[in-house]
Amino acid sequence: MEHDVAAAPRLTESASAVFAVLAQAGSATRPQLASLAGLSKPTVSSAVAELESARLAAHSGTASSGTGRSAAVYRLGPAAGAVLAVDLGPALTRVRGCALDGTPLAEATASRADAADAVREALDALPAGAPLRAIVVAVGDVTREGTGVRPATAKAGPVFDAVAVALPPGVPVHLENNVNCAALAELHEGAARGRRTFGYLRIGVGIGLGVVIGGQVLRGANGAAGEVARLPYPWDDGLEPRHEALEEHVGARSLLRRAATAWPDADGPCPTSTEHLFALAQEGRVTARTILARHAADVGRLAAAVTAVLDPGLIVLGGSTGSYPQLLPGVRAELERLSWPTEVVSSTLGDLGTVVGAARLAVARGVQTVTEAAHAKD
Repeated sequence: MEHDVAAAPRLTESASAVFAVLAQAGSATRPQLASLAGLSKPTVSSAVAELESARLAAHSGTASSGTGRSAAVYRLGPAAGAVLAVDLGPALTRVRGCALDGTPLAEATASRADAADAVREALDALPAGAPLRAIVVAVGDVTREGTGVRPATAKAGPVFDAVAVALPPGVPVHLENNVNCAALAELHEGAARGRRTFGYLRIGVGIGLGVVIGGQVLRGANGAAGEVARLPYPWDDGLEPRHEALEEHVGARSLLRRAATAWPDADGPCPTSTEHLFALAQEGRVTARTILARHAADVGRLAAAVTAVLDPGLIVLGGSTGSYPQLLPGVRAELERLSWPTEVVSSTLGDLGTVVGAARLAVARGVQTVTEAAHAKD
């Protein structure tokens, strides 16, 4: 389905400000908009009329006040448009389309090989004719500031190129690291709500850290803040650190290799997936529990390194293996042994964290696309 990608109409500064607060609020009366935007009621009335004329706002009913009077309620209009978030995960691609107030409009999931099909499916499910304001693509790679650029290294480049052909031309495309997206989601909708400083530590096939300081995701000078896979490992007399050796050691593939090496014939078939390994540990299988105890200690040591540098106060564990609550006791114990008190909790968003965070970023970019067209003055 085709979507309008025409530029947003130019707005006065007051209309731009009212549009931004209306997008955040979802719906509001003019007095509420005046309070949220810090503008006078006459100015807001003029701004709302401007937005209605451009079909960026629409009347959606009335609300009664405490005095018995009724006030008109406004929401975003059909011309406000939509945004798209794409999570290019290691196994699955998840796509979410949203209105500019964050309301989900479309969902699609496909294998990594069929990522472009998932994008097309989500685009087809968006409201017909809705202007597409922004696209955020979350990749397992370092990303640079800017739009329409490939990932900074070759790690995620090929799959991004495969998806790019399905993206509508003319729409700003923003790349963001997948762990940063998940950290943003945990901040606003997950285990870190109410905490402005924390670390989101993802442990899965790879490892990564999302750093949130003062409510903002830390990107770093090269966009590489939190690339804990680059921590020197091993670091001991006579051992030479290797490139991304820590990720190789802590990642899910090495976890399963250790299980295969240690698994006794008496315990039956060796688990070939982390899900099966955790399930066996939950059943009380001694070998599985021993293997996961070592894994928890390894994750705890990585958490201790993070804590030594950042002192985040809170670490949220996520990822295909890190999010299992069974790891928490061992991670907490090792972190307590090596560092100062730091709260450790499991992610509450699981595999959806990245696409949730990418959608939040896409909404912010979409609103910016509309509001940055404001005139220099009213």
